[in-house]
Amino acid sequence: MYSGYMAPEYVFEGLFSIKSDVFSFGVLVLEITSGKKSRGFTCEKPGPTLIGHAWKLMKEGKVAEIIDMCLRDTYDNIEEVLRCIHVGLLFVQQSPDYRPNMSTVVLVLSGDSVTSTQTTGLFH
Repeated sequence: MYSGYMAPEYVFEGLFSIKSDVFSFGVLVLEITSGKKSRGFTCEKPGPTLIGHAWKLMKEGKVAEIIDMCLRDTYDNIEEVLRCIHVGLLFVQQSPDYRPNMSTVVLVLSGDSVTSTQTTGLFH
């Protein structure tokens, strides 16, 4: 399994695309919301990467468990943090075909043009 900020298509095949930056940005979003670094992340021995852990929690319906305690205690609208996690997961999908481009990233984060139901269908 890959870790860090490099997109899997670059790590495994040496291919770089405009979607590679989206992957890196998604990792950064997950790091900020979880308070954990992607490189060297472990929650279990042996355990998944930060990305794998976030996906596992999302599939189990427990994605809120990944939120950094500092954010849980001080943030007024936890739904915004959950949205950031979902957006981060959208950006770190293994296949670049399923990741949005950076202009869509801006729309997703602003919430102006892309609804959550539109982005939910993009998870593969």
